[in-house]
Amino acid sequence: MEEYDLTGINLPFDKVAEDAVIGAVIGKGDLIGDIVNVLKPEHFFDDRNREIYRIMVQLFSSNDVINSVTVGDMCAMHGVFAQAVDAKAYLLKALNDVPSISAISKYAEIVREKALRRSLIFASKEIIDTANTSPDTADAVVDFAEQKIFDIRSGTESSDLTHISGVVYDRVRAFSELVSETDRNGGKPAMKGLPTGFTEVDKKIFGLNKSDLIILAARPGMGKTSFAMNVAVNVAKRFRDKQICVFSLEMSKEQIVSRMLCSEAMLSSDEMQTGRSSPEHMNNVMTAADVLQHLEIYIDDTPGCNVTNIKSKLRRMKNLGVVIIDYLQLMSSTNNYRGNRVVEMSEITRNLKIMAKELNIPVIALSQLARGPEQRPDKRPMLSDLRDSGSIEQDADIVLFLYRNSYYDKTDPNQNLCECIVAKNRHGETGTADLGWVGECTKFTNVEVRREQPNGGYAQ
Repeated sequence: MEEYDLTGINLPFDKVAEDAVIGAVIGKGDLIGDIVNVLKPEHFFDDRNREIYRIMVQLFSSNDVINSVTVGDMCAMHGVFAQAVDAKAYLLKALNDVPSISAISKYAEIVREKALRRSLIFASKEIIDTANTSPDTADAVVDFAEQKIFDIRSGTESSDLTHISGVVYDRVRAFSELVSETDRNGGKPAMKGLPTGFTEVDKKIFGLNKSDLIILAARPGMGKTSFAMNVAVNVAKRFRDKQICVFSLEMSKEQIVSRMLCSEAMLSSDEMQTGRSSPEHMNNVMTAADVLQHLEIYIDDTPGCNVTNIKSKLRRMKNLGVVIIDYLQLMSSTNNYRGNRVVEMSEITRNLKIMAKELNIPVIALSQLARGPEQRPDKRPMLSDLRDSGSIEQDADIVLFLYRNSYYDKTDPNQNLCECIVAKNRHGETGTADLGWVGECTKFTNVEVRREQPNGGYAQ
């Protein structure tokens, strides 16, 4: 527990409720399964109860028996009590004092409620100290204050150092669940992240994973905004409860939605711009509009916004799924770097990665490429082509490039083929995934990989 000058403040806690949780678990060990996901060791105010509960959680994670003997022995082993007999006496007293073992969820709720109130007191004190002494700008201090309150609300307030044992068992359990899900799928790998809707891409990156910063880059005209909006719609359709947030720094809300309508209705952008359309296509647009309006997609077209602005807006969302930012080079920084764009971009990408981790969501940031590909015979982009900063490559978990050879070679027989190049992938291998491209509708599709060769044959 952090040390603060809290003179005159009575920290809220309920020792009776804490003892009741310990006693109830001793009385019926499997009851801990009802509370382990909501009640953490750090929620206990009493040091001894906190360590006892931590031991109980470890025993539960390793599927060991939880009773006065097993817990008492481990308490003595870890120095919570001088001797096992003292630990057992304490545990049995807690058991005897429990009003009703079946009410453990209520006791846990009381303990957690008091812990949240203490966290608010600690956060308030830290905010006051920061506001009084920090050399940062007022905006930075406000962001700090918002983050402290958000952390409490989301249950991610900083805690003490965590022993590896608890994390190991959590990871083993998660892996076991993944194996079971794969078995249920007949051996087909389970998707850990949110599927993009593009099968070959998902096979490479295993979906959009929480806390990942995903950079999507391409030369102008390759369709990176269209691809990102297609992903937004695909995810929103599949996960109706997830909120998809799009921050468009280049295009207006109206332009973004027009593109979505074209893709969903398979309507050419020329028709959308000129109004020269058939009644059948108009019906398709109305059907597409009905689909889109029921999706949890939110669009912000504020120009030149920074990471602080974006985080502040995202904290108000209740169930974030994916965040898309279009595009990096139009973002601004809260600090003045006097025209040093490389340093400024380094700060922006670093803060985006921190934001993805803090909010525990995938963040897709679109990026421009330098002109390097235009000067090479093979115009496929490389990591060194990322514009403005090497930190984009460094901070990103995944880097995707879009490349259409037909953009440069109008005689290419594969005019509707786009390569999604996975140039960096912290979760697996790099490589290329093929996509279909319907340019007039700004839509990407899944395709069977079958490239036509100039001689008239085909290559898989």
